[in-house]
Amino acid sequence: MLKGRPADDASMEAPTGDAGIYARESSYLDRYVQLGEAGDRIISLSFPSQPEDDAGDDHTLLDRIDEYLQGVEDDFTDVTVGLTVPTDQRTVLEAVREIPYGEDASVAQVARMTPDLDDDNEDDLAQVREALAANPVPLLIPDHRVRDGPSAAPPPVEQKLRAIEGL
Repeated sequence: MLKGRPADDASMEAPTGDAGIYARESSYLDRYVQLGEAGDRIISLSFPSQPEDDAGDDHTLLDRIDEYLQGVEDDFTDVTVGLTVPTDQRTVLEAVREIPYGEDASVAQVARMTPDLDDDNEDDLAQVREALAANPVPLLIPDHRVRDGPSAAPPPVEQKLRAIEGL
């Protein structure tokens, strides 16, 4: 595996600052990678079989995702994400974003990583699973690294993302 970008301020890549939808076909995933941008934030990332009709294909984040899908290590932690989910889900997803590239965690471990959640409480474990399923930006918030939880990405995509990282 090749090394990714360092997470220092000089290498930080912000979204383009425009609102729009961008998509590019991935032969590895056998579908498109599509992202939505609003201002300086990525607000959605999905893997449709066909892109939106008005989607552009020129975006630096799509370039990085292409490289990642070819085996270049990248954790995408420098990408500015705009989470439009309830606070309890946001807290879980922020914890998931801390799982390093090439490592995985269980739902119980994510509960322990999340403030105010208890890994012995079934309601808290359900909260983690619900947040994972509602993740608006899989890959940027790497729910594929949670081995026993749902992913917002389709199962074949989740399996390929796990394979890239050796999980």
